[in-house]
Amino acid sequence: MIEGHGDDLYKYGNITANFSSNVYNEIDHTLLWKHLGQRMECMVSYPEPQPYTLEGKIAALYGVEQENVCVTNGATEAIYLVAQRYSGSRSAIFVPAFSEYGDACAIHKHKVVGAESLEEINGLCKAGEVDMVWICNPNNPTGLVQPKGELASLVERYQEVVFVVDQSYEFFTLKEVFSAAEGVQMENLILLHSMTKRYAVPGVRLGYITASAALLGKIREIRMPWSVNAFAIETGLFLLRNDISRSTDISVLLERARLLGESIASLGGGGFFEVGETHTHYMLVKITGELNCREEKSASAAVLKEHLARKWGILIRDASNFATLGQGHFRIATQTGEQNTLLVKALEELCM
Repeated sequence: MIEGHGDDLYKYGNITANFSSNVYNEIDHTLLWKHLGQRMECMVSYPEPQPYTLEGKIAALYGVEQENVCVTNGATEAIYLVAQRYSGSRSAIFVPAFSEYGDACAIHKHKVVGAESLEEINGLCKAGEVDMVWICNPNNPTGLVQPKGELASLVERYQEVVFVVDQSYEFFTLKEVFSAAEGVQMENLILLHSMTKRYAVPGVRLGYITASAALLGKIREIRMPWSVNAFAIETGLFLLRNDISRSTDISVLLERARLLGESIASLGGGGFFEVGETHTHYMLVKITGELNCREEKSASAAVLKEHLARKWGILIRDASNFATLGQGHFRIATQTGEQNTLLVKALEELCM
């Protein structure tokens, strides 16, 4: 769904505060830019057909075997590879969810049902109605983390079902999620990870899968060679040697998100916005009152988005196209204190 994602910054020319993307924007990339500038010669040679070197470094970092790691062109390639490998499956998707799970499943002829709770997923598995389960954890767009113990119980109980758990935002929560070492011990669990998100390099497209050797062997059979380019490999190797995200204090980031959510929920006496619980740095918000976005009042996230972009240079994510969500839902990721204050001020004006 090319037009269905957030961070459509390219459509606007005046944005100074981007709340639309879940990518953390306060990482200093100076050393990375300098390194890549010194490695320009890599563009004149083919990269490794499969990024063996980077896979080996990631495996060593997590204490698993290299055969347990498959580096991909972003977590999105991983999603489509998994859907292709298990084409025709009966898939349950934990909703609301990132659109690519559904899109990948549709392309590869999966029969898809939505599930809004782990209890519902348990019921589908118990009844033998699904072969695959897709769960984003932390969830996008809600930011909620499903308890690792409950997920592990499902994976262990239903060995005939393949569970795909997308942990692209695992670095941005203090809740417990699966480690790569734990995941590779489960023969029916596929974990998706994102270097794009952790290191704030979405233009590079760099993700990876961790799973048992048996599961990953099946996925590698269908992947095309050279899907991960030379600059992405260079970027990944540099980031593993120089963790530029280490200065990120997740506790501070989550506290900033909490304060932002509370400020928005209290606007207009609390009658205009409902802010969902979150376990990470982004959150889902629902418009519950009519806002003065135009000459006429509106409760549409699409209208709010255009108003904020045009008048304030603020970009939010219209979340109305997520399954189970309505026209009043939008998603925001906490930014700097100054930018958060600007968003609250802009929203407050609309509650008058």
